[in-house]
Amino acid sequence: MQTLVFNTRTKTVQLLDGRREGSNTIEYFENVPTVKIEQGYYEVMKKMDEESTTVIPVLRVPISNTNMVIIK
Repeated sequence: MQTLVFNTRTKTVQLLDGRREGSNTIEYFENVPTVKIEQGYYEVMKKMDEESTTVIPVLRVPISNTNMVIIK
């Protein structure tokens, strides 16, 4: 099981290889306005830069083996 931590205040996403405590970071993204919930996976959407309105998908992880934690 892996954990996707989405911080809505800092607009960051961290993908961990296990629980939040004591796990290694697999991926880390900044400038993330949202994480979309799609059919069977979470999709991390990233802004190209601070001024841009363009948002692109940068990571998809399966819902079946990923816990998502949203921090506000």
